[in-house]
Amino acid sequence: MTNDRGSKTLVKARDDFDVVIVGGGPAGSTAASVLAQHGRRVLVLEKEEFPRYHIGESLLPFCYFPLQRIGLVERMKASHFPKKYAVQFVSRDGKRSTPFYFFRHMDHEAAQTWQVLRSEFDAMLLDNSRRLGADVRTSVEATDFLREDGRVVGVTAVTPDGGKLEVRAPATIDASGRGALAVKRNGWRKSDPYLNKVALWTYFRGAMRDPGMDEGNTTVAYVPEKGWFWYIPLPDDVVSVGIVAERDYLFNGTNDLAAIYWREVKKNVWIEDHLKPGKQIEEFRVTKEYSYRSEYCAENGLVLVGDAFAFLDPVFSSGVYLALRGGELVGDAVHQALAEGDVSAEGFAAYSQRLCYEIESMRKLVYAFYDHSFSFGRLVREYPDLCGDVTDCLIGNLNKDFQRLFDAVAQQAAVPGPLPHGRPLAAKRSTFRSSDVADTIQLTRTQ
Repeated sequence: MTNDRGSKTLVKARDDFDVVIVGGGPAGSTAASVLAQHGRRVLVLEKEEFPRYHIGESLLPFCYFPLQRIGLVERMKASHFPKKYAVQFVSRDGKRSTPFYFFRHMDHEAAQTWQVLRSEFDAMLLDNSRRLGADVRTSVEATDFLREDGRVVGVTAVTPDGGKLEVRAPATIDASGRGALAVKRNGWRKSDPYLNKVALWTYFRGAMRDPGMDEGNTTVAYVPEKGWFWYIPLPDDVVSVGIVAERDYLFNGTNDLAAIYWREVKKNVWIEDHLKPGKQIEEFRVTKEYSYRSEYCAENGLVLVGDAFAFLDPVFSSGVYLALRGGELVGDAVHQALAEGDVSAEGFAAYSQRLCYEIESMRKLVYAFYDHSFSFGRLVREYPDLCGDVTDCLIGNLNKDFQRLFDAVAQQAAVPGPLPHGRPLAAKRSTFRSSDVADTIQLTRTQ
């Protein structure tokens, strides 16, 4: 729509939405589905057209439960996504560990999960939110938040033809992914200083796969300085293969991505052998500063979820799980806030506490993984009764007390204290001392 001067006219969307969600990835679409199941009127604004590319292709077993809640398990079973029964670890000399089979720990069909093409998986999630009643608009990019009387009351956006759109709703969810609209607008990004890694990856067709039920395993293969490769089988004989390591280690001597990648391939016999029959089919991709969290999870009228709130190093494939889990939790939290007529920041304290606890449990295990003095094998040999707790972390069963586990981990490795970030804005101001919100992290190791 244009005026007589040819400039775009502001268009106001209908104002009867309960919630507007910025972003239609796994977190946003799951939140939309949960809210629609509650009978809420939901608008999702997604800046891209789906299907679209995204990294993060491996699911954890506990992804099953949010997928079950929003009605997608049967579609996943019918999909062509490779079935994932285990994760396995490979030493630098090519020696493969016994696969860590999930069904040996949990007697539930969730013990079999999937390796997914995110282009298809994310589109499936977004289509499902439409099916449940959410209004989904793609190629519409939210650009800022509307504010009145100290609270967020909606968003402004740009439509595909360049027009300006204004949407108002009692509650707004920022699920904008790594674009992190609220974090960027408010300067809330807090990097995790000890997990400042770089990832470099590409795709191959025809590379080797392990036989039988191990064909769909996620493989973590070590290189020097606690770097590691992921090896994830995908549909159509494609594998996703990437390396994660410190920037100074990877870019030592060259910035040429191909040279760096193939140099590291030669440092792990298993990776080198598995890639020999394959053909690279895509360009190299790189991303840095993997781990971060927003200083706040909510302000009045607004709550953050998924990568728009936090991202954790992917060594244990936690990204999609935390997005689905966060989407489920925030959907319930926003529904409750609307039912109580109170969408103030303080009302999201329980959501923040629960989600941050799960992130912190996985984060402690990630820190241990990167500690040169730590060994999972040694841990379970010395504390065999804690093997179940380690497994629960690895499969995404994070809503439990892991104090004994991390007390034992602290015998070998530095265990981080919880990040002070991620609480609701008002709650953090009123509840915590300035010393509690310092940007430093205390690491503890039992002597």
